[in-house]
This record gives sequence, structure tokens and C-alpha cells, in this order.
Amino acid sequence: MKLTCHSDVGEIRSVFLKKVADAFVDESKIVAEWKALNFLEKPDLKLAVGEYHSFEELVAGKGLVHYFPRRNDVSMDSIYCRDASVATDGGMILCNMGKPGRRSEPEAARHAFESAGINILGAIEAPGTLEGGDVAWLDDHTLAVGHTYRTNPEGIRQLTGLLSGLSVEVISVPLPHYKGPTDVFHLMSILSPVDHDLAVVYSPLMPIAFRNELLRRNYNLIEVPDDEFESMGCNVLALAPRQCLMVRGNPKTRTALETAGCAVFEYEGKEISVKGGGGPTCLTRPVVRAI
Repeated sequence: MKLTCHSDVGEIRSVFLKKVADAFVDESKIVAEWKALNFLEKPDLKLAVGEYHSFEELVAGKGLVHYFPRRNDVSMDSIYCRDASVATDGGMILCNMGKPGRRSEPEAARHAFESAGINILGAIEAPGTLEGGDVAWLDDHTLAVGHTYRTNPEGIRQLTGLLSGLSVEVISVPLPHYKGPTDVFHLMSILSPVDHDLAVVYSPLMPIAFRNELLRRNYNLIEVPDDEFESMGCNVLALAPRQCLMVRGNPKTRTALETAGCAVFEYEGKEISVKGGGGPTCLTRPVVRAI
């Protein structure tokens, strides 16, 4: 067993969270921002706080937890704290967000990481864009990166350069238009690794070449059905190998995970996940895992 940042499936040893009370803040902030940020509906703050408490309890026992503080210069979307950075063994890489309303988040994350004594390896600079939801470790030497409306080729080129001294292969995954530039559509919308040889996928939106690459790497694929894709059945956080956290309301995917030998934990996520398009992987910024 070793400790590494190069995993999305190892046992979480340290993680950053952004509490809903520090992201949504109050009713006036929600009213001012939710439409512009393309939330499906206006979140109910009281219900969101309750949902987040249950979610936080499931994550907080899994290692050292840091919290991104409340800041006036970031939006409600900052609750989806994975997106502003990428964790590597050389330090954190700060993203440059493809969504204009989130451009201030990486600098806010920098301050939090530095306060926690965590090294900053580098940052993606304009015209490059990169969001953490487009980045997934297939193993500790292979990083898959979605080419999406949020992450462009220049961002992927810069990321590859920053990783050049860490023996990491970067695989670029071109994703389809789907619902267009305003939609939250990341690589991790259709891929959630949950063990070194097991991943939850939504194949209808997955490039054939990338799906074949997963099979070549001996991944077994849990296929999310069409009627559980919009309810975030494909967004599954590995707390440890085959210990899975997902939004309640996806029974077919849950059954498939359990059949594959996974322990599944659920939380109510209508307010903090479904309305804003960010499941449990989005709500967490794992830093160190044990593999």
C-alpha cells in the first residue's frame, strides 16, 4: 500500500470539502445566482443544509478533512470543489475554469491549499481551460482528460506539460456536443472509476475508442441505464475500492454495483446535487488516497 494523489479509487486519506452553508450562504445569494449558473431549479437552502450534513457525515470519517472557507468572490458553484484543481504527487494544479461564472475559484483554492501547507505545482493559464470534473485517474500513471466545452486542447496541453516530470500518460477524450456549452457535461458525467478494474459508465455518450481503451485495460464496466443518467447514476464517488457513495434514487445502478461486490452508501441529493448538476465526485476534492 502506498499513499498517492494519482488515484480516484484508493481509500481517501485527505479531502477538501466546501460546506453548502459557505457556498450557497443565504437566500439572497441563491436568488441572485441560480439562474445565471444554470441550476435546474432554485435550491431550498434549509433542505440543502440537511442534505449536506448527511453527505458530509459519510465523507468526513474517511480521513483528514479540510474545508474551503466562505468567500465573497466565488459563486454557489464553489460547492462543486473538485473542479478548481487537480491533485498530483508533485502538488496541486490550479485549473482555469471553462465556465465564466467560476473563474475566481482556482485562486480561492490556492489560498486554501497554501494555508494547509500543500504545494502548488502550477496553474492552467488562458487561453487554456481545464476543469477537474474532466479529469480521472485510470491508474497511478494514467490520467484521462475530457475535451469538452469546459476543457480545451490548450488546457490539456498545459496539463500534460505540468505532469511531464511525474511519469504520467495523459489520454485526451473528445466528448460530444450533447446539450451544448451551457450544460454541465464533464468526463466524469459518464465515467466513475470505483476500483482499479471497475468503473461506472454511461456508454451512449462515451467515445468508442476510449471505451475500448478501458476494456483493453481490463476494466469491467457497470452500465448506467438511460433512465438513471439524468438522476446522476453515473456520478459515483469511491471512498475506497468498491466502497461507493452515490445520490439516492438510482436503484438499478446501485443493484449493479452491489452485484459487483461494492458496498453502496447513498445520500439525498436533490438540492445539492441534482439541481446544480454536481454529484458526490463533484462535491469533493480528494487529495491523498491509499492504493
